[in-house]
Amino acid sequence: MDVSMTMWVTTVLGLCALIAVDFFIGRKPHDVSIKEAGIWTIVWIVLAGLFGVGLLVAGETQASGEFFAGFITEKSLSVDNLFVFILIMAKFSVPSHLQQRVLLFGVLIALVLRAIFIAAGAAVIANFSWVFYIFGAFLIYTAWKLIQEARADEEEEDWEENRLLKSIEKKFGVSDRYEGTKLFVRKNGKKIMTPLMVVMLAIGTTDVLFAMDSIPAIFGLTQDPYIVFTANAFALMGLRQLYFLIGGLLRKLVHLSYGLSVILGFIGVKLVLHALHENGVSVPEISIPVSLGVICGVLVITTVTSLFASKKQAEKDAAEAAAAGDNPKDSIEA
Repeated sequence: MDVSMTMWVTTVLGLCALIAVDFFIGRKPHDVSIKEAGIWTIVWIVLAGLFGVGLLVAGETQASGEFFAGFITEKSLSVDNLFVFILIMAKFSVPSHLQQRVLLFGVLIALVLRAIFIAAGAAVIANFSWVFYIFGAFLIYTAWKLIQEARADEEEEDWEENRLLKSIEKKFGVSDRYEGTKLFVRKNGKKIMTPLMVVMLAIGTTDVLFAMDSIPAIFGLTQDPYIVFTANAFALMGLRQLYFLIGGLLRKLVHLSYGLSVILGFIGVKLVLHALHENGVSVPEISIPVSLGVICGVLVITTVTSLFASKKQAEKDAAEAAAAGDNPKDSIEA
């Protein structure tokens, strides 16, 4: 897709305007209701849909298909990342009315860092086609690792701060309590960070780790930097509302890791086939319609089986609880 500088600037300005509206609406710290989160989740999904349809109307059929495949993939990967966001919020004991502010700025930091990653990735791909082998192998390895972790069925581990975040805290210092929406305060004549600033940095910098698999994944669907950036942007900007909407539902998606592993493995194979094709090897290539169908199909199946398994587990737990409650009574009567 041939994208002019004018189109790039217009797109970035349009996204900035949407972010500004989002910030204006959520500028006052408050507890986000399910209704509010649901409405804005739908709004962001509709906006992403309109953007993809706009590409189609403009005659960019392939770009439209690549955008939808990329957006759905990035959105599904971001849902898995919400588990970590929940752990970070708990680690820093973020007050509920400040969580939406944390997520807003955290996502903005993540968006800037991802833009840098995307620019670097596009430059590497443009000059070194063999990088597709590395991306493909990495995604296949990540898929295998996800399956291993899911089969281990281990308890959730506590989130730990990365070295970058620890060094920032050590350099600037951190106050011992939240100061409303303030990011910095003065203490003993020295300007130090508040916990709110620290948790924003934690959300943003942790997303860099998430980008290690999501960026190669979307480059496996399209090598167009414009599509990669816009798909990431729309997926990330609706993440704040999605956090509040499905926070409780996340624990019910017990098969999500399996679904994501299938998607990442599939894209990894697609990347390797593409690399072989670029090197003159006669191998079949996977089209965007097929990719889109596989991604959507896997997510639907994963969601249905997860909810069914969660329901069965809840019924089993309820039956065991009822049986345990009857035992003492039976023993007393005996």
